Amino acid sequence: MPFLVLSVEGALRGADQRLEEAAATLGASRWTVFRRVTLPMVMPGAVLCWARALGEFGATITFAGNFPGTTRTMPLAVYLALETEPEAAIVLTLVLLAVSVIIPASLRDRWVNTP
Repeated sequence: MPFLVLSVEGALRGADQRLEEAAATLGASRWTVFRRVTLPMVMPGAVLCWARALGEFGATITFAGNFPGTTRTMPLAVYLALETEPEAAIVLTLVLLAVSVIIPASLRDRWVNTP
């Protein structure tokens, strides 16, 4: 969560307020401005944060430990499930892989400009 807060805060501080003001001037509601202007500006940092969170294993287990409900991450859950329930570890791994593929695939139109 700290990585997400830092990346989103940096993106919001560095965002050009004039873009949001221009959208509001053109008649966009607050929700439309957020969805169409603010959120796309924050998305690259959030996606990088998501990728880092999926791979965050070593630092969490080394420095924060593995306390259920407090410091447990998905990679730690897979690691622990692998020791006790290999089938559950396989399912968790497939869920992580599916999410890692589905999210970028669903957002590819925003990143790739097709003529």
